[in-house]
Amino acid sequence: MSDVCQSCGACCASFRVSFYWAETDTHPMGNVPAHLTRKVNDTYVCMQGTEQTPVRCIALQGEVGKSVGCQIYALRSSTCREFEAGSDICNQARQKIGLPPIVLV
Repeated sequence: MSDVCQSCGACCASFRVSFYWAETDTHPMGNVPAHLTRKVNDTYVCMQGTEQTPVRCIALQGEVGKSVGCQIYALRSSTCREFEAGSDICNQARQKIGLPPIVLV
């Protein structure tokens, strides 16, 4: 988790984090703790807390916009691994919580 991410957490409090069910530890090759997910359909699950309003991932610790961390960082889903700090969607989430955009150089 980058330094900027550890002072933000907007993505974890803005979007549903959905991914293929086999990424959970119910599958022999999965890592994400299944007890922290909710079924979306027969193919996908999402992190608890991201399927509701207000959105807040169950694995997010700390205060959004100040100091945060992910309690399952090493086991996080591909959706989280592929999220890029400073991307358009990242900056949309930052705007929602009143933080300035990250400008990529």
